[in-house]
Amino acid sequence: MPRTQDQILDIFKQSGAFLEGHFVLTSGLHSPHYVEKFRVLEHPGVTAQLCSEFVEQWSDSKPTVVVGPATGGIILAHETARQLGLRAMFTERVDGTMTMRRGFALTPEDRVLLVEDVVTTGGSVFEVLDVVRQTGAQIAGLAFLVDRSGGAVDFGIPSKALLTLNVVTYRPEDCPLCRDGVPVTKPGRSGKS
Repeated sequence: MPRTQDQILDIFKQSGAFLEGHFVLTSGLHSPHYVEKFRVLEHPGVTAQLCSEFVEQWSDSKPTVVVGPATGGIILAHETARQLGLRAMFTERVDGTMTMRRGFALTPEDRVLLVEDVVTTGGSVFEVLDVVRQTGAQIAGLAFLVDRSGGAVDFGIPSKALLTLNVVTYRPEDCPLCRDGVPVTKPGRSGKS
């Protein structure tokens, strides 16, 4: 039976993955909340449970391969593909540009389930979508653990988040946390310039 939003949030809180403070996100925006997905992904059993939610949501779309962006997307793609009995691939940044390497190849016959960990502005997902589309492969859908945009990002394809948060973000010049002198933390980076 699918888990509720509250149950998914509880998984993140119990693992120490839902943080409060003053954070600079990969997008450059500031936020009082941060989801450190690796605190969840460090537990293979929990990761398998979350990926089973992806499988339940997307198996009817008949994907033939699961693709995720490095780094967190690699773990999610691998586990989701394992449960579906499919191939797993990943994209990565080379000189700041998202690309598919390491001999991975998609064909126009492929139906790609794209998996991602956390979406704020959707920038990385749009880059991966471009990489996949350049191969001629079809996109079956987009599954992600956490949507920090509150559903504001439209990818133009079917997409579902296990957890949707409406987390406030600020441009650095408008950040009240900066103005109040709250110490800033710059958590993990995606390799974006």
